[in-house]
Amino acid sequence: MNNLNKKLYLWILIIFSIAVYLIIATFFPVSENNTLFEYLKFIPIIVTLDSLLIFLFVKYFWKFKYFYNKLVPFPDLNGTWKGKIKSTWIDTDTGKNLDPIPVILTIKQSFISISCVMRTAEMTSHSFSSDFIIKNEEQILKLVYSYDSNPKETIKERSARHFGTISFNIIINNKKIELDGEYWTARKTTGNVELEFWKKGLISKYPNDAI
Repeated sequence: MNNLNKKLYLWILIIFSIAVYLIIATFFPVSENNTLFEYLKFIPIIVTLDSLLIFLFVKYFWKFKYFYNKLVPFPDLNGTWKGKIKSTWIDTDTGKNLDPIPVILTIKQSFISISCVMRTAEMTSHSFSSDFIIKNEEQILKLVYSYDSNPKETIKERSARHFGTISFNIIINNKKIELDGEYWTARKTTGNVELEFWKKGLISKYPNDAI
């Protein structure tokens, strides 16, 4: 992730370490010898507690809503999302746009990475590069990723494998999050995708009840 405030995390870790040292020194004061070893003997304990704090924050705490916009610049998007794809492609036979296509998006996110898999009844696409674009002063909060789309074998004659990019605006209203995006592909097709959160789990197959 390119939007993490590493200086802030470093300062928090330094302050935490100093606080731990002072607490330990209060309950376990150094001897009257005041040797260098006496002052350094608490360092292994502090390093252990620092490591534990980092582990817990990176693994669990970053997801807490309280930390969003304070310590964490992006929301937790983990789970399965569902919605519609609206393509701008026009059928040359009918002269009309395609009907909206039901779609699901599964997002696997950690504190330092994020991956996306989009599925319809006919194709599956996997992200190979993804990140947030966050510019608070310009009120911009986006999830952008590039993907490799693989249609099912039965339709590859009319829809070949292709690459593309999708940019989602992350819309947060009253604790409800929606993803409103637009995509463009190497086939020179474009369109919009509108998604809402569906469930926490990640599914590995397009479900019949996703419509």
